[in-house]
Amino acid sequence: MEELIIESYGKVNLALDILYKRDDGYHEISSIMQRINLKDKLIFKDRKEGIIIESNDQRVPRDFTNLVHKAWKTLREITGINRGIHIYIEKNIPIAAGLAGGSSNGAATLQALNTLWDLRLSDRELMDIGVGLGADIPFCIMGGTALAQGIGERLKGISPFSNRHILLCNPDIEISTKYAYSKVDPNGKRLNIEKIIRCIESGDTRCVAENMENKMEIPIIKEYPIIQDIKDTMIKNGALGAIMSGSGPTVFGIFQCEDDIIKAERELSKQFKRVYICKTL
Repeated sequence: MEELIIESYGKVNLALDILYKRDDGYHEISSIMQRINLKDKLIFKDRKEGIIIESNDQRVPRDFTNLVHKAWKTLREITGINRGIHIYIEKNIPIAAGLAGGSSNGAATLQALNTLWDLRLSDRELMDIGVGLGADIPFCIMGGTALAQGIGERLKGISPFSNRHILLCNPDIEISTKYAYSKVDPNGKRLNIEKIIRCIESGDTRCVAENMENKMEIPIIKEYPIIQDIKDTMIKNGALGAIMSGSGPTVFGIFQCEDDIIKAERELSKQFKRVYICKTL
């Protein structure tokens, strides 16, 4: 039985602007997405037929609602290949946390089946397939640092913002992307995405951290004020800036000093189980 192991990386949004709701029900966005080194590990084993999904986390869906199942089903339909797969998901990225964990797993499945089935599809072709499954999947295939527009599928790579110290804190609240979008009012001032891009291009970590914004924050924090408390704790302990990532509830802060990030991690770990010292990739 052929086996393939793929690492599946999370992401944060250095900026997220919601522009308007489209006629198709999706929201038009402008966002800066950044890959991070917090990752799941997926082990794929060939099967003659059917799909089996297993995980170390009982909250991971084992059925058609999981993006890995959708990725497998879609590739079978597109290619006409009638083969099964066994997928074990070693889950480290918190679920429904605004870190694209599920999308990253879906992206990893497309990449794994492309190899196992010798499909020879390019990353661009996989990204085009992936957007039909989830808006974050194309970025999870692309990685790095990118300006994301449309529903997140129009990606433009920008200067790398890699090797920065970030601290993640997840308050163990699950917020679905659909629910978060339903709470957002797209009206109001536009975020200055271009300014943050200029900060990234100049390599100015402090400038990036101090200008990060997420339009989803205000309505979500109204319902879950603990998110603001986490942000405040990070800033108090040396973060240059801290915001909620994506649809939340995970908060991340950018740090320049390793001593500060260790201090903040210790402080937040007194209250929360899911606190991670990470780096951007």
